[in-house]
Amino acid sequence: MERFAPLLLIALAAGLAFVLCLALRPLMMRYALARPNARSSHRIPTPQGGGIAVLAGAFLALGLALILVPVDAGARQGLVLVMTASALLAVVGAWDDIWPLSPALRLPLQFLCVGIVVFYAAPDMRLLPEVLPLWTERSLALIAGVWFVNLVNFMDGIDWITLAGLVPLAGAIALAGSFGIVDPATGLLGAALLGGLLGFAPFNKPVARIFLGDVGSLPLGLIGAYLLYRFAGTGALTAALILPLYHVMDSTITLFRRLARGEKVWQAHRSHFYQQATDNGFKVIEIVTEVALLNLGLIALAALSIGRPAWVQFACLLAALALTGALLRRFSRKRAGL
Repeated sequence: MERFAPLLLIALAAGLAFVLCLALRPLMMRYALARPNARSSHRIPTPQGGGIAVLAGAFLALGLALILVPVDAGARQGLVLVMTASALLAVVGAWDDIWPLSPALRLPLQFLCVGIVVFYAAPDMRLLPEVLPLWTERSLALIAGVWFVNLVNFMDGIDWITLAGLVPLAGAIALAGSFGIVDPATGLLGAALLGGLLGFAPFNKPVARIFLGDVGSLPLGLIGAYLLYRFAGTGALTAALILPLYHVMDSTITLFRRLARGEKVWQAHRSHFYQQATDNGFKVIEIVTEVALLNLGLIALAALSIGRPAWVQFACLLAALALTGALLRRFSRKRAGL
């Protein structure tokens, strides 16, 4: 049973998320309709809130798995805290979807939810104990977690783009759990997230029938950050840096460019590289396919870096940066033939 638990978990989470998308879509149409504006990538009003189905499907399936599969008590408590913090962040996102919150309120709530995970869900986690004191490492982890939550939200601007980023990430962590690279509980969480996203995928394929909404993108960012944090804690810090590189580079470079131009970075915009690509003649399906293929390459480089000498890890990271930079450059230029 334990051997096939991840596959069964993925299938169950996918089925639950799919059914919940079908059941909740009429309510989303009525209460959470995203209408197009000058900064939107969609052209017709589309319901948002699919993240509810993703989270509910993943967490229900994970809860059943924790009953059937033996998991260390401490790891089980950690998962409960991650799910609790994610649910709280989903409430914040749902409120923001319907009645937009000010950054002055939204950001402290995000820090609270990420803090629960950093300080209580992984209390013994250390990444660089010989380099940084505990308070410095925890502070950096908190800031990085909040940034990852927001960058997943910022990057959720076209159909399937979040799936192109998080499906390979969740799949890689689930696979790492199967090979004993990460602890079983983290592997199960990766499998549950993968299943929830796959169940949502048919509804979000271009042209989307449902969007994730902030109710989905914010907590999914938190779960993704936690998975990477746990992965890095196994000694695979370089691999953890490589896996989310496209989303991190696109969002971070865009943020600094906007800051340099004096823009209000908390306001909606269309200056991400993947958004530039839509203006430069790339179809949405082409963009997400290229991002997904890049992420598969990043998984290979991350796997190659695990347990290797420092120079090999550095070479893998440089290769990942070069590949990601090449795709960003491609998206920022007019498509050939136009």
